[in-house]
Amino acid sequence: MAMQRILVTGGAGFIGCNFVHFIMEHTGLHVTVLDKLTYAGSLESLSGLPSSRFDFQKGDICDAGIVDPLTSSVDAVVHFAAESHNDNSLADPRPFIDTNLAGTFTLIEAARKHGTRFHHISTDEVYGDLALDEPRKFTEDSVYRPTSPYSATKAGSDMLVRAWVRSFGLQATISNCSNNYGPYQHVEKFIPRQITNILDGVRPRLYGQGLNVRDWIHVEDHSSAVLTILERGQVGETYLIGADGERSNREVVEMLLTLNGQQPDAYDLVKDRPGHDLRYAIDSTKLRTELGWTPRFSDFASGLAETVQWYRANEDWWRPQKAVTESKYAGQGH
Repeated sequence: MAMQRILVTGGAGFIGCNFVHFIMEHTGLHVTVLDKLTYAGSLESLSGLPSSRFDFQKGDICDAGIVDPLTSSVDAVVHFAAESHNDNSLADPRPFIDTNLAGTFTLIEAARKHGTRFHHISTDEVYGDLALDEPRKFTEDSVYRPTSPYSATKAGSDMLVRAWVRSFGLQATISNCSNNYGPYQHVEKFIPRQITNILDGVRPRLYGQGLNVRDWIHVEDHSSAVLTILERGQVGETYLIGADGERSNREVVEMLLTLNGQQPDAYDLVKDRPGHDLRYAIDSTKLRTELGWTPRFSDFASGLAETVQWYRANEDWWRPQKAVTESKYAGQGH
């Protein structure tokens, strides 16, 4: 479809802001960002964008009075906005119900009303987990088995989008992506928390034995995949986004310690969290063969090294978040 203007929900968050920067660099689209600016959103992450092609609206995706006119004025909505941290969902599930379910409902109702193209960003966590030693990966046909309030609400939002496609003809696609890393990620998340702890002289800590495996993808590769789906994806289809980046949490921490000039075993093991998924792994064959997408950051080690350098060079961005995050974790016993 021919697009000139898009609305990006959650565009001040980690993945959303990187997508906005990617769009600005690689297309001529005009971007409107709708973001509630919770603790996870930052206007500083969107600084320097040209006002001729970018504007920002503070607001809640649950607020139809804001969502409806914005949706009517664009050619497509790319829906990143979500509560997304598992530990937070275990401590207080309610915001996940509100944002991930009610917010998605509000958006797809507006898109249905105005006939607006809609792309829904989801996660591989809706599929539950895999055994550490089994060869298979998640595919678009994998059964949903969410294990946390976060993944359950994302699974529910996926189902809402699919139902609106079938029942109301919503012009929507869905993507489920593996774990992202890269610049502008909040310090509550695994990789930036470990990086910033190491920079602060704090020993990293790992749940359990650190054997849980995640399939990492650089956020820029996620952005390029979403743009590919938006431009060439088939309405009603789901595409899995991954870059073959499986690593155990222990491997990642040992790599981060080495990149920072420390001994790779300079970490501590702590009690595992409830319902901790063992392994995620994405099979992105459909996206690659049908739409011709390939990741640019095929070497996880080099992408991780660039990420460490970004956090070293941008302490002013993450430092205000750090004390608040660590205080919250301490209060939760993490």
